[in-house]
Amino acid sequence: MLLSLAMWLQTLSPEFGYFRVFQYLTFRAVMAAMTALLIGLAFGPWVIRRLTALKIGQPIREYGVQQHLAKSGTPTMGGVLVLIGITVSTLLWFDWSNRFVWIVLLVTLGFGAIGWADDWRKVVDKNPEGMRSRDKFFWQSLIGLVAAVYLAFSVSETSNLRVFELFLRWVQSGFSNDLPPAADLIVPFFKTISYPLGVYGFIALTWFVIVGASNAVNLTDGLDGLAIMPVVMVASALGVFAYVTGNAYFSKYLLFPYIPGSGELLVFCAAMAGAGLAFLWFNAHPAQVFMGDVGALALGGALGTVAVITRQEIVLGIMGGVFVVEALSVMLQVSWFKYTRKRYGTGRRILKMAPLHHHFEKSGWKETQVVVRFWIITMLLCLIGLASLKLR
Repeated sequence: MLLSLAMWLQTLSPEFGYFRVFQYLTFRAVMAAMTALLIGLAFGPWVIRRLTALKIGQPIREYGVQQHLAKSGTPTMGGVLVLIGITVSTLLWFDWSNRFVWIVLLVTLGFGAIGWADDWRKVVDKNPEGMRSRDKFFWQSLIGLVAAVYLAFSVSETSNLRVFELFLRWVQSGFSNDLPPAADLIVPFFKTISYPLGVYGFIALTWFVIVGASNAVNLTDGLDGLAIMPVVMVASALGVFAYVTGNAYFSKYLLFPYIPGSGELLVFCAAMAGAGLAFLWFNAHPAQVFMGDVGALALGGALGTVAVITRQEIVLGIMGGVFVVEALSVMLQVSWFKYTRKRYGTGRRILKMAPLHHHFEKSGWKETQVVVRFWIITMLLCLIGLASLKLR
């Protein structure tokens, strides 16, 4: 919005030429991060007071870690603060004609709405489980599939008109499985290795990345500050990839596909980082507010969508390794318990408790130790992911 205003002022008079700085992507990204950070810090206390007044407190499972019972009643649904910061800041600083930022915003807010419904049931109905898993999965899948179909034809074209033309050609071809090379799956650390996905492979992978990332971040959000700081780091790193793939010179030099318009996602990623840091101010141990599903599902969906647009699905898995391991720990724990119960009559567990961070707590680690060590691991993984820019 501010970019459009600055360009209009320049057309009125040369005296407004200093507004040209608004055209620089890096400047707008920095301003987006600062704006989101200030919004979060300014409105955080008010949001916490409102959540407390509405008695929107976090229910704690009785069979969980005993030390966490003291957190019962802490305001939850604080992810609303993050979404407000991201949305307002992004709308202020990005180019409104950019289709990629709009689709990421819609996915983010869509998953946030699912999380809102889930959190509301936990609070109003006093049900710690919230929305039924199959209902939540259905709505996540619906949003993920709509985004996947659009992105399948969007990452290879320069405008929505061209996207529509490519879609029509696909329909006229009898729903063939061909897509341009820009939609191939890139293998990091290798110059020439990429795998054609085709339309159906791209849609399936995109759905898996968006829905999987959303749920993985949600499972990680179990300790004070545990999920939000890795989100900030991964979002910042993905912003670098967005800048590279959206720049014809850098993408050619670093052997990345050129995705016209993807560079504008740097503004969104910067806003996510700024809003996340603001939320961490209140979510650091001992937390004054919890993110809730409204924030965790939305942020995970956003990371997955940005990774797909920048063609960095595998790199997301590397940089978000903490999220991946947390999700796998739950899957393995549940699968092994069901298998052993069916075979032996009594369910057995691999971990003391899932997700993985609770296993470490029950093993004697303090909550702050788990959180900081997971942050350090994420920082290392993000550096490995960023190294793939040049080590190819």
